[in-house]
Amino acid sequence: MTASDTNAINILDLPDEMLHAIFNKLNMTDMLYSLVGVHQRFDRLVLDPLLINHLVFVTKQSDIHNSWVNMHVLDRIREEILPRINEIVKKLTVDTFSMKHVFGAIHYPQLYSLAFVNYQSDIFVRHLSDNTLLRHLEQITHLTVDIYSEKAGSFDGNDPCIFELSSRTYLPILPLNIPFTSYIISKLTKLTINLNSFDDCLYLLNACIESLSTLIIRIKRILRSSSEIDNKKQLVKLKCFSLTTDWYTYYYDKQVVPLLRRMLNLEELMLHLSVIRTGSAYIDGNQLYDEVLKYMPRLNKFIFHIHTHLNNYFIRTNVPSNDDIRNSFIKREFQSVNICADEKLTYGMGNCHIYSLPYYFEDFLFMSSCFQGGRFNKVRMVLLLDRLPFEHKLFKIISQGFPFLQKLTIVNYEPQTNEQQHLSTLITFKHLFELNIREVHTDYVIQLLSDRKTRLPRLTNLVIEYKKLVVVTNNFTNDMTRLNCAKIKSLITHKTFVRSQNFNSYFPCL
Repeated sequence: MTASDTNAINILDLPDEMLHAIFNKLNMTDMLYSLVGVHQRFDRLVLDPLLINHLVFVTKQSDIHNSWVNMHVLDRIREEILPRINEIVKKLTVDTFSMKHVFGAIHYPQLYSLAFVNYQSDIFVRHLSDNTLLRHLEQITHLTVDIYSEKAGSFDGNDPCIFELSSRTYLPILPLNIPFTSYIISKLTKLTINLNSFDDCLYLLNACIESLSTLIIRIKRILRSSSEIDNKKQLVKLKCFSLTTDWYTYYYDKQVVPLLRRMLNLEELMLHLSVIRTGSAYIDGNQLYDEVLKYMPRLNKFIFHIHTHLNNYFIRTNVPSNDDIRNSFIKREFQSVNICADEKLTYGMGNCHIYSLPYYFEDFLFMSSCFQGGRFNKVRMVLLLDRLPFEHKLFKIISQGFPFLQKLTIVNYEPQTNEQQHLSTLITFKHLFELNIREVHTDYVIQLLSDRKTRLPRLTNLVIEYKKLVVVTNNFTNDMTRLNCAKIKSLITHKTFVRSQNFNSYFPCL
């Protein structure tokens, strides 16, 4: 035996704690397929009831095209491993591919929580039409539905309300001609779902009125609701409610407020909304209490970000100061709240953001020029939208306050007025990989792409108008914008063009 042989360490020599740390680096599919049956000690660690009571079978992005390999792996797990652990499993997460292999073919007597992730809405609807699946869903009390679409969002400059912010799509409930209520909804106690309309939200709540205690919901857009759907009956079972929408709504007062007043036993409330009001005032602490919170005597947790966009062009109104709005919350004993609001209307328009601290959400939508900063470690996406210019100072504030920002979208056609004022202050967005500057004045293209002003070391996705790109890069010869373009792998210009030699050298990764 050589010296090197005596010094070699076998993986079985490692303590359980270290093996657990190694195994946790693997996804559930790889861990079960690769380790179970190899050694009794591996079986003991991998099949620990605390570890496998929640099984997650989600296909890795890099493995999507290896369908035969994935099928073989999941078939072995289904035939040899799941029968050994099916009575322990309480929670299950599946995607479109793994669904047919691990759910339906195996009975999980203790299963109560089921999550469908990365589904397209038409495929999910087909699954719900399968009577075999529906029978298995009768025991589920916690359901999460994550509907996914590869279509990117778009901004329509003619309508400030039409801006799709993410790659998520939404499930239409009302048109489904399936026994959705009797098999699933009526027995749920917790539901997390993206929906297409406010009517779908009302439909779900009314169907679950006797059982549902937690509803986490994201609605595509809150529009006028059908008069045929009840929005008055009290929701006495509901304890936790979260409502998020990616769009402006004109119907906060007529739709959202009446819904919230039905939740008299609510203990936790989360709101992430953007509201357009005409001839009215900003939503503040007094309005929230008088219109919503006083109807919830048991409420002990309130997390929110509410943006009000005033459109009072034809009505002369005064708006409160930031201190007035802050005092409206202090008066109601809300201490951890921040405010940024326009104290003067421009063309009869103004914006106000009120949000609880620490900031809870992963996006900050419809930020305007009045933003003064703060710490937003959880935020990954920011949308800037205003009719007043965004100066260099604001981008500096954002870079400091949003240290993990990954996606930035800007909509502003107003030129900068103090663009030379802060040239000595270089801005860096360390984690930003996606930048949408299609609907902007050329000043913002220069602001973000010139490495004399901004550094974007991880930028790989750029959405921009082709004409502005040509001008700012001086037909792809400008060295000041070359560095920030060097790693771009996705360029969307919404216009076809012939690549020149300069273009190819400017974007070597395309």
